[in-house]
Amino acid sequence: MVGLDVEHGVGPAVQTGSVTIDTSDGIRTRLWRDGRLEVEDFPLQEISDHLQDEGALVWLDLCKPDHELLLQLAGELALDPHAVEDAVAHGERPKATRHATHTFVTVYATHLEVGGNPQLGALQSRLEISRVSAFVLPGGIVTVRSDSHFDMDLVVQRWEDNADLLKLGSGALLHGLLDVIVDGHFETIQLMDDAIESLEDGLFDERALTRQIQQRTYRVRKELVELRRVILPMREVVNAVQRHHSEGNGQSSELDGWYADLYDHVLRASEWTESLRDMVTTVFETNLSLQDARLNTVMKKLTGWAAIIAVPTAVTGWFGQNVAYPGFGQPSGLIASTIVITTLAGTLYIAFRRRNWL
Repeated sequence: MVGLDVEHGVGPAVQTGSVTIDTSDGIRTRLWRDGRLEVEDFPLQEISDHLQDEGALVWLDLCKPDHELLLQLAGELALDPHAVEDAVAHGERPKATRHATHTFVTVYATHLEVGGNPQLGALQSRLEISRVSAFVLPGGIVTVRSDSHFDMDLVVQRWEDNADLLKLGSGALLHGLLDVIVDGHFETIQLMDDAIESLEDGLFDERALTRQIQQRTYRVRKELVELRRVILPMREVVNAVQRHHSEGNGQSSELDGWYADLYDHVLRASEWTESLRDMVTTVFETNLSLQDARLNTVMKKLTGWAAIIAVPTAVTGWFGQNVAYPGFGQPSGLIASTIVITTLAGTLYIAFRRRNWL
């Protein structure tokens, strides 16, 4: 090997020239041979030797790696410098790029916090997005995670469940990784769907507070925008990976069917997010329409009561003139005015009630 001057699992940090690199945490390694696990957590400095082993399939996982460590690893494994920068840069779009010695893939895992985190405000997004990058080499795969929110144990379990598929090389490792991430997308979309259905039920609940519905609708809409940014490009990613795999082999393999199924899942996820966008737009517009309808109802009620109150005001004002009128100064005048007020006000009340104005 050329010499990657780091040690793994021997202490909190080691000195490499003028740079101190922490390698005590965030590094995992595995080696399979013919689909069977042979070595786990082997020293990092052996990675290039194992990758050159023709019958071995190697996995290296780096969680929040030091930039200097990643640069040394790139020099050791002949990784493209631009791909290395993309693996640590912020705001990279999901993509798959083919280089001379490897294929670089960047995707995002998602998780929706539905337990009601008290630290989040009413309008803050509950969606957690974790970037996972992968350098797919002929003899293995190197994954780079931006944080520890995405559980790689799920990916390892998926590889173990399809151990026979690992005989097909690094493409099988990449498929397992993408498959778990896409499954996570489906879980997030399902939770978003449930949240939107809850909003729809609350629209017609007379006890629901309009402000709370508005806040929840805005938050779901914001989360859906973030989710679509990482899900919609997955179609291009899986399509490019599948195309690069076929071109690299020069012939079809068993993995083609697995990637075709994965691409179908990605299409379903994309279509589902599109339907959710239409649903949340409908909820938003329906909420505005219901507010207008409630406002009209309130205005009708106020107008009705104003009309009812105007009747006794008019009658008492009329009988209050300083001229003689039938019953002036007599009890019969009071009785007559009371009958007129009650009759007219009652007639208006009944008429308004029949028209649902009150």
